[in-house]
Amino acid sequence: MARSEELVVADVGVTHPDKVLLPAREGGDPVTKADLARYWEAVAGTVLPHLAGRPLTLQRFPDGLDAGGFVQQDAGKRAPEGLHIIDTPRREQRSGADEVVHHPEVEELADLIRLVQFGTVTLHGWNAVAGALERPDRLIVDIDPGDTADLAGIRDVARAVGRAVEDRGLVPFLQSTGSRGYHVVAPLDASAGHDHVKGVAQEIADIVAAGNPSELTTAVRKDARRGRTFLDIGRNAYGQTAVVPYSPRARPGAPTATPLDWDELGRVRPDQHDIRSIPRRLSRKTDPWAGFADHARAPG
Repeated sequence: MARSEELVVADVGVTHPDKVLLPAREGGDPVTKADLARYWEAVAGTVLPHLAGRPLTLQRFPDGLDAGGFVQQDAGKRAPEGLHIIDTPRREQRSGADEVVHHPEVEELADLIRLVQFGTVTLHGWNAVAGALERPDRLIVDIDPGDTADLAGIRDVARAVGRAVEDRGLVPFLQSTGSRGYHVVAPLDASAGHDHVKGVAQEIADIVAAGNPSELTTAVRKDARRGRTFLDIGRNAYGQTAVVPYSPRARPGAPTATPLDWDELGRVRPDQHDIRSIPRRLSRKTDPWAGFADHARAPG
């Protein structure tokens, strides 16, 4: 450490490195700013390709989870010095608001450390990248478990969504969310707009839900879901985001959104991996999403 009160990673200072941002989960330790910085340092080589050029929304907890946090899209005037920014046009103008949103962008490890210093825990990314913001490069179906859903049932839903994605001529990738569910994500060739991609996602979700309407729904209104598992395709709209691969979640122990091989689905819980297990996992296993972009297809 350069000074007793500062940790330096990638030439970026992290003040108060021992500050606890997340409490421990059972059998573990609390998560500090230093823990998050060292985590990003350990996995940056794997994570950075998933983030390059992608506008981000931040979930920040400057004083820790127990003190409450907030979601921040625009980096604002107090953004860490040197942080990369992507300007994204607003589709709906608001009185007094800028015509663009100044989204944070991660191009290098130093950006990740700047965001830790900013009190950021979770990163949520767009489905499109700079230079092609109107043309998404991925399609997402978010499986949000219902009130009575069990893990075996949620895994079956993920498999059904994966098959429906394949039936559309796309290649499904799997990610645990670090929370309660899974994401099924298909790489796209950025040849279509958000509205078209959202429509394709809706068709996929409708087909899966129709196969088990007593347990599954695509209803956006919570009161219409009646406790059923929600197949959420809303993340495919312009400006919407989803948790990025390997991001910690704002939960005790910092569980992570984790790319999985499909044959791991039956073994890995949605919140199983965390910032302490992921570096070990990646030291012995290739990132299951390493070839993600190589499978990009037109959404049809």
